[in-house]
Amino acid sequence: MTSENSAPRENANALSRRIQALVDDFSRESDWENRYKRVIDMGKNLPPLPAALRDEKYKVKGCQSQVWLHAELSPDGFMVLHADSDAVIVRGLVAVLVHVFSGARPDEILQTKPTFLADIGFDTHLSPSRANGLNAMIKQIYLYATAFQALATLPKR
Repeated sequence: MTSENSAPRENANALSRRIQALVDDFSRESDWENRYKRVIDMGKNLPPLPAALRDEKYKVKGCQSQVWLHAELSPDGFMVLHADSDAVIVRGLVAVLVHVFSGARPDEILQTKPTFLADIGFDTHLSPSRANGLNAMIKQIYLYATAFQALATLPKR
């Protein structure tokens, strides 16, 4: 197998490893108060969103809080996500998604079902409005991945 053929598999493994490490980290927390603290800490560590990306066109529709999510494709084909929110816990939730999906290829993202969120317990411990917002963020990430994958199939000029 050539390194060209193994690179996507290695990257997919990196995505799987990030997901498993995240699930393991959250499972070490004994209660939900500590898990929420971990979410908030992840949000605090999210890099600042450039002012140019705090635009209406980057707002995630379906979130009660304001959430901005922007994606770009690196020259080597990896999605790079930039995000922020005006709500502390929601900022942490979007940070979880950025941590997992940023640096993955669009096809890898589309092949990855977000079951890790249920493994962490977000499906049962988030309020309905936060759960809806989280689903809207995931949907937006998948839309970006779909668009980038479609662009990759267009003929080069």
